[in-house]
Amino acid sequence: MENRSHDSQLDKCGHGILVAVATYNEIENLPTLANAIHTALPTADVLVVDDNSPDGTGQWCDEFATKSGWFEVHHRKGKLGLGSAIAKAMSIAVDKNYKSLITLDADWSHPPDQLPAIVQASENADVVVGSRYCRGGAIEGWPLHRRIASRLVNAGTRFLLGTHLSDCSGNYRLYKTALLKTLLSKDLQSQGYAYLEEVLWHLQRLDARFAEVPITFTDRRSGQSKISIHEAWGVLCALLRMSWQRLTTFLKRSS
Repeated sequence: MENRSHDSQLDKCGHGILVAVATYNEIENLPTLANAIHTALPTADVLVVDDNSPDGTGQWCDEFATKSGWFEVHHRKGKLGLGSAIAKAMSIAVDKNYKSLITLDADWSHPPDQLPAIVQASENADVVVGSRYCRGGAIEGWPLHRRIASRLVNAGTRFLLGTHLSDCSGNYRLYKTALLKTLLSKDLQSQGYAYLEEVLWHLQRLDARFAEVPITFTDRRSGQSKISIHEAWGVLCALLRMSWQRLTTFLKRSS
């Protein structure tokens, strides 16, 4: 069965904020993270989209959901990727009439104590990005080669997509669901990490208002990174595809 849900407050409509976390083998991080999110935003609901983790993450979620009215889990059949997990969270947030959706990583890379600042910034924005690279942002625990690679990816993304955001590849974001209704009607082709850049591309074309909040990104506490050569290649291909679309659109308007 793809989804096993529990009766909880998430079954009610009209809630303000849904915080979504995509998981695959995050049993070492998720229990403490879920409670930290609830401490930072006590009135928000938390949704976990789990890709059939073999380490017991899904089972823990089932048990915790029965004890916590603010927590829910959506189970998927296999490891389907970050992009499709975010898309599922977006769909749930829209269907249940939440006003905002926040996404963050399950490995403690994104500090939950910055959640209130991100929510506050959304008062004048449709999309808020928790940024490692805007003024006040930082990265801890990364070797030099990873810092350089990340900088190059973001610089390339800004150039190819024509965006001024300092952090285009991070998953610490708030989206207003009113905009997600339109976004989900688009044909987003990316499934993995490239989905993050493609979402920004489409939201920019929808004239979304963006804001950035500085965060201190910390390398994961436990477990293994999910980023692979295949994922990196997927990001590159997606960026080239979107930049080509941008160029052809420009040429059509100019002709």
